[in-house]
Amino acid sequence: MRKHRFRNSYLISAVSVSLVLCLIGLECVLLLSAGALVTRMRENITLTAVLSMDVDSAQCARLEAVLNAGQQCSSYKYVSSEQALEEHIRSLGEDPSKFLGYNPLCASYEIHPTDAYSAPDSLAMMAAKLESLPYVTEVLYPRDLANLMSRNVQDFSWILLAVALALLLVSMVLIVNTIRLQIYAKRFLINTMTLVGATSWVTRRPFVLRNMFMGFMSGIVALAVLGGMVYYIEFRLGLMLFPLTWQNITFVSAIVLCCGILITLFASLIATGKYIRMDNNSLYEI
Repeated sequence: MRKHRFRNSYLISAVSVSLVLCLIGLECVLLLSAGALVTRMRENITLTAVLSMDVDSAQCARLEAVLNAGQQCSSYKYVSSEQALEEHIRSLGEDPSKFLGYNPLCASYEIHPTDAYSAPDSLAMMAAKLESLPYVTEVLYPRDLANLMSRNVQDFSWILLAVALALLLVSMVLIVNTIRLQIYAKRFLINTMTLVGATSWVTRRPFVLRNMFMGFMSGIVALAVLGGMVYYIEFRLGLMLFPLTWQNITFVSAIVLCCGILITLFASLIATGKYIRMDNNSLYEI
């Protein structure tokens, strides 16, 4: 009967730890998803380098060489004067070439910066560098939007980090309390082992190893649940939030498994140490 009760207690503890580790993994997924969303927003900022009317293919090739040389540009697109005129007609519904007799629109390059160079000062440096070229008349980009996005992203990052740390602290407390309640049921066994001369590590070892194994298996279960959630959200609902790269998958798996093993390790050491130091009378008072 006692053995059956212990197995039930161990199973309940494993389920509780799995749910808490799933919460930790979900925090990591949300952080990575938020980071990917911020990166996409920054890389969607467009700098339009307007070319002179008499630009030739050799000058365009030199400009593309400048864009390809550094790590400031994630992608770019050449827009000819004819394409610009067609876009103008679709947007405004009028053709300026009919009453002017020529196409007044110039060719341009639509340039998307990398995430590392999407800050307002980096955009200003990139625009100044492009405007220094003799065949670039001006560089246009939404300065106010870039400044506003930079401030909002910084504030959002601090808020998200604070929420993640708070959830991580709550998760750690829940796991520690779960382990303490499990070891609480074995406090008399711990006290008996101490009385017969067992050293501190010999007394702690079975509890520590058992709970570390439970933390590892709970992490595997939590990762399976997270994988099912991500699969359903991205492939069933079509919401591409979490970037499925090997780096991200490895990062989340390592965090969940390490938290499961390390938190159960320290919780077991702390809880068993508490009951090892107790005398016989104190065991009946708690």
